[in-house]
Amino acid sequence: MTDYALTLSEVCRAPALASVSLALLPGEIIGVVGAAGVGKTALLRVAAGLAVPSAGAVWVHGVRASHPAARRLIGYAPDPAVFPPALTVREVLAYYACFHAVGAARRALVREALELAGLGHAADVRAGALGRADLQRLALAQAALGARRVLLLDETLSGLDPVARRDIGGRIARLAATGVAVLLAARDVTALERLASRVLVLRAGRIVRAGSLAALLAERVLEVILDGPPREPPPGFRITATGLEAPLAGRTPEAALALCRAHRLAVRASRVRVKSLEEIVLDAHDAAR
Repeated sequence: MTDYALTLSEVCRAPALASVSLALLPGEIIGVVGAAGVGKTALLRVAAGLAVPSAGAVWVHGVRASHPAARRLIGYAPDPAVFPPALTVREVLAYYACFHAVGAARRALVREALELAGLGHAADVRAGALGRADLQRLALAQAALGARRVLLLDETLSGLDPVARRDIGGRIARLAATGVAVLLAARDVTALERLASRVLVLRAGRIVRAGSLAALLAERVLEVILDGPPREPPPGFRITATGLEAPLAGRTPEAALALCRAHRLAVRASRVRVKSLEEIVLDAHDAAR
C-alpha cells in the first residue's frame, strides 16, 4: 500500500457514492468522468478527507487519510472555486501560505505558486475580477501550494477555451512529472484526452468502466452504409442514420461485414474508425442502466 500515493478501498458515501476502489501511483494522472450528479465530487471530497466515508478506507502514501500527516500531503481544488472577492490573487495565496511557513519562507511559497499556475500577470488583481481561466489557475495554485503530493482537482479544466485548457493542462502535467499524483474530475472528456494516463467512468456512484487511455482510445468501430434501412440489425450491430455500426472487439471487419451479408443487407460502403473518449463514456453509461 505504501507504493501508492492514494488508495481508496470499497469506499461508500451515501447517497452519492455507492462503492469505489482505486489506486493512484505517484506521478500518475487519473481522469474521473461522468454526467453531473454521478458522484465525482463526492469521490474527491472523501479522498480529501472532507467527507467521512460510511464504509471502506482511504490511504495517502500508506497513512490513513484522517491522519494529519496525510492531510498535509493532499491539495484539493473544489468546483466551483470560490475565494474572497476583495482579496488580490497574491493575498489569497498569502493566506494559504500562512499554514505552511512564515516570513520570507511564506513569501517564497507565494512566488512559487504564482509561477506554477502562470498567475504573475494577475497577482494584484482582485479575485472577484478574475475570468474563468485565471480563477482555475488560482484554484490549482492554492491546491498545490506547500509541496502537496496528491492533487484532487474538481472540474479544473472544464469551461475553458482550448488555449487556456492546454496551458493549465500542461502545468498539471509538469506537476505530475515531479511525482505529484493527480485525480482529475471532468465533465468535458476532451480535457483528458492528452493528459490522463487512466480513465474511470462513474455512474450512480460506481465505476462502470476503467482502463488506460491508450487502450480505450484503441477501440475500433465498423460503420456500414446500406442502400436501405435494415428491418433488424445483426447481433452486435446498432442502427444509425446511414446504416449500421458495431464495435470490433474480438472480431475483424471482414467477419462483421460477412455477418451483414448473411442477413441479406445491401452494403454500399464501410469504414473502420477509432472510438472517441466521449463515445466510450456514453457507451459505458448506457450499458450500466
